[in-house]
Amino acid sequence: MTVASQVKQSLASLKSMHASFQQFALTSTDEKAQRAFHEAMLLTEEVIADVKERVSQLEREEPQYHGK
Repeated sequence: MTVASQVKQSLASLKSMHASFQQFALTSTDEKAQRAFHEAMLLTEEVIADVKERVSQLEREEPQYHGK
């Protein structure tokens, strides 16, 4: 597995985690838990943005990874 495919796989996992945190924040009845899940969701948004930038960088540096 190439580095690019590993990074893209990690990005997909992060997006899944983000969706889970979002769902937990919406469905939790405990206010403290809602805040914790919301904060985790916001943190994953930041990491997702960083990883997306890394994917773009990999695709610019290694054109064979583009779109795979």
